[in-house]
Parts: sequence; C-alpha cells; structure tokens
Amino acid sequence: MSKVFRPNNKESLILSKIESSIERERRLSIKTVKTKSDEIANKIAMKLVENDLVETTSKNSLQEQIKIKCEELSKLDDFDIDYQCAPFRKLVNNPNIVGLFITAFVIETLINHPDTIDIYGSDEEIYRCITGEILKYIP
Repeated sequence: MSKVFRPNNKESLILSKIESSIERERRLSIKTVKTKSDEIANKIAMKLVENDLVETTSKNSLQEQIKIKCEELSKLDDFDIDYQCAPFRKLVNNPNIVGLFITAFVIETLINHPDTIDIYGSDEEIYRCITGEILKYIP
C-alpha cells in the first residue's frame, strides 16, 4: 500500500500518523502469523470443526491447508492480499486483514478441497470464529 503524502498542516500530520500506524499493524499481523503458523492453523481448524462451521473427513488436512495459506500470506504483496479479500471487505467494520484473508480462503477455496464435506454458517460467523483465534496471537 503506497503512502499518501499531504501538505504540511495539523490535520494532515494526524492522518499520516494514523495511516502509518495502520500499515505497521498490518505488517506486524502478517509477520506474527508467519512465525506462528502451526499454532494458529491448529487453533483455527479446531475451532471451525468444534463450532460445526466446517465438516471435514480430516481435521489434520484442514489444519495443513490453513497453515499453507498462513505461510503464503507473508509472501504475497499488498495488492494480492487486497484482491483476495475484496469480496469480503465490507463483512465487518475495521476487519483484521489476516482474519479476512483466511476467511476468504475458507469460503472460496477450501469448499472445493477433497477432504471438505461442507461449510456451514454465514460469512460473518466464519470470520468471527477465525479472527477470535488469530487475535490470541497478534498483540
């Protein structure tokens, strides 16, 4: 995401600091998910199965797919991340980028995986379940 430069005035300085802090949080979230992808994938997979949001023949396969996606997240540039999250951008106000990315993966891609029987619940329920687990690891 490119930084927008504004002319020098008080309002512009405040807006610039807000944008910088949002960008810093985004990078920190993505970095944290990369370093703790095993734990996060395990927790997300367990929670999705426990809450009956995903029905699968293999919880380990679900966990592995989520882990792969978490590791892939750190290798993508901002455009690719935003592109994959675009259909779900308006799901909630002020969404967590990692939660949105994994939700998009579960809803759009994981449904076609051979070990996935079905995905239940609304998009928002899935997002809240995933984000609830991610926020335990992201400061």
